Amino acid sequence: MNLIELNRALHQLRLGGMVAVLETRLQQAQTDNMAPIDLISTLVSDELACRGKRLLDRRHKQAQFRDNDKRLDNFDFQFNPKMNRALIFDLAAAAWVGKREDALFLGPPGSGKSHIAQAIGHAVIQQGYRVLYREAHVLLEELADATLDGKRKEHVELLSTVPLLVIDDLGMRKLPVTAAEELLEIIMRRYERASTLITSNRPVDDWGKLLGDSAAVTAMLDRLLHHGHVLKCGPRSWRTKTGAAGGTQ
Repeated sequence: MNLIELNRALHQLRLGGMVAVLETRLQQAQTDNMAPIDLISTLVSDELACRGKRLLDRRHKQAQFRDNDKRLDNFDFQFNPKMNRALIFDLAAAAWVGKREDALFLGPPGSGKSHIAQAIGHAVIQQGYRVLYREAHVLLEELADATLDGKRKEHVELLSTVPLLVIDDLGMRKLPVTAAEELLEIIMRRYERASTLITSNRPVDDWGKLLGDSAAVTAMLDRLLHHGHVLKCGPRSWRTKTGAAGGTQ
């Protein structure tokens, strides 16, 4: 079997990682007088590394983050220095997802909640978990569409089983009258089975008025806070600061 035939065979076996480096590794084997077992081991390691990267890339894409560039390494921790950094990095380490715990990020608009939530989502993917990101109003719109299409059961199953569900910006937009009932169903299904992270610009005391159903909100918060981590963001707003700076200039 010549090199062309070998490449074709590796493609048929779906060993794209090996194909990408085959010629390089063969040259290395000749230069370094590698033993056959060492060459094979190196090629297998290359394939595993390639598959691992593809899996992570696919999971980042499937999460559907609103802003793919929001990571912890580009977050300005100095802007709100009283924010609990230790909690943020603990959440990024993902042990809480393995324990099926929950998290609430609360604070005014522009204080970094969405940035941190998405950054933690990316970090959790790196730890081997699947993540799904949705803004609160989009999650409810998709659930309503799935109901109309006769696919509610499948969609609820997806929302109920993904290891980390990030529900962002609760309170930023007006929600349908069924919002409390729908969110409660999701939270109840996920309780102690999977982790949920919710961000909101409204204090939890306002959620009853926001969602129009105090009883449902109480039941939902009871579950979220039972094994929950609460991060208070703010009080300063980054958008207000940059807007004021732009006006000054």
